[in-house]
Amino acid sequence: MVLYARKSVERENSISCETQLEYCRAVIKPDERDEKVIIFVDNGFSGGNVDRDGFQNMMRLVRRGEVSKVIVYKLDRISRSLTDFVNILQEFKAHKVEFVSSQESFDTSSPYGEMIVKILMVFAEFERMSIINRVTQAYAHRSEMGFYMGGRRPYGFELVPTVIHNIRTKMLKPLPAEGEQVRDIFEAYARDGASLRRIVDILTAEGKHPLDGSGWTTAKLSALLKNPIYVKADLDVYDYFERRGVQITGDVSLFTGECGARLYGRARHRSDDPDWSDLRLVLLTHPGLVESDIWLKCQRKLERNRQITNSGCNPTSWLAGKVVCGKCGSTMTTIKGKRGKNGEVRRYFNCTGKTHKKICTGTEVTVYAGDLEEMISACIAGKLENPGTVRSSAEQGDPVEVNALKLKLKAVEQSERQLLEAALSGGFQGDLLEIAHRKAAELKRNRLTLQERIEELKRGGGPGAQADLALAWRNASYSQRKSAAMIVIDKIVIDGDGGTKVFWNF
Repeated sequence: MVLYARKSVERENSISCETQLEYCRAVIKPDERDEKVIIFVDNGFSGGNVDRDGFQNMMRLVRRGEVSKVIVYKLDRISRSLTDFVNILQEFKAHKVEFVSSQESFDTSSPYGEMIVKILMVFAEFERMSIINRVTQAYAHRSEMGFYMGGRRPYGFELVPTVIHNIRTKMLKPLPAEGEQVRDIFEAYARDGASLRRIVDILTAEGKHPLDGSGWTTAKLSALLKNPIYVKADLDVYDYFERRGVQITGDVSLFTGECGARLYGRARHRSDDPDWSDLRLVLLTHPGLVESDIWLKCQRKLERNRQITNSGCNPTSWLAGKVVCGKCGSTMTTIKGKRGKNGEVRRYFNCTGKTHKKICTGTEVTVYAGDLEEMISACIAGKLENPGTVRSSAEQGDPVEVNALKLKLKAVEQSERQLLEAALSGGFQGDLLEIAHRKAAELKRNRLTLQERIEELKRGGGPGAQADLALAWRNASYSQRKSAAMIVIDKIVIDGDGGTKVFWNF
């Protein structure tokens, strides 16, 4: 016979494990008092799962057939999960183990008792999910208000008490010495030819160890460089996350290049998944440490390095590492097909999620590498021939003015989208339709004016330079196209039916 007790945390007015065991002893029948009693206790464990030492030791005895009865104080001491509880009951039944609750006054030796147990556990599960929902909603609401929601202190900041919306919380405050190290790391990695390993070696050689007493590693540097908590989040940062499908909390006008941001959900997100819609970006209240252009350059470099690694250094296509399966998010690599009747060997892209990970069925049509390369090449040439579509590497103009113009442009684009959605839903009839047409024309004029002004401030070369780039692209070698593709293309997503969507870095 087994007596089992569990308690989540020590709270005032909550029943202790010792008291639970006393209640369990009270329901032992007179003819059972000579039986050997084994006690298992889990103090400080949640009932949300069965990863508890005492519980697992008890179940090992059950599976060996050494237990005739299990007595608990209440049902939820065993589990608060209906699925887990039903599985436990089935295992008890398979090993002929009776289950008794001292406070609910029933046991599983009768079908009626087993039915009541399941009904009560439905309510226990409902209560647990209600608690989880309340906590989750409160967490989401507080994070959207800009609260720091806990976790390890980010390097470069200290946590200081503050009050936001009359609620006591904490906010990040830059530490001058650590913040300077953070800026040096971002600027070093943004330089051409720099690598994580190289930066670790340089920092170690110069004796620039983290001021918290630990050591630098490539993994630590990579996590630091990816963290938007350091960036001065402006419209370019907003666009970076918006293009990837991130849920962004707060209006775009708040992204003025002053405060840092936090990305929630990364721990559960698959790093190779091109869809970031399960992530959420929240603008916080602390000042950022790193300029947005440097931070974004580091992100593109980290992504290119990851894509190169994932591509397996495949030399059979200059698009290798850029092509992604839209069904599973895995990289697609080129494979040589069989030689045709004309002697030609055609290459095609195949999903590594199908061939290596066994998690995907791949595309329903054959994606020939030559056809895709030809299409992407034409797109790049067209962009290079169109002045204003490619940004100069040496951007000019006042960044504050440029960002202000971008904010206005974003507002115009949002108004255009809202107008289009209203028209498609049949929201305009008669005179209203004519007014909508005039409004659309006005928005278009404003958008073009803003775009021209932004490009005027940022353009570093004239139309001749663009024409030269287009000609150079057409005459480029394999290695040159490979290098250019790594710069201008973020990723190419191939849907299951062969549909192609290109995400550009400009």
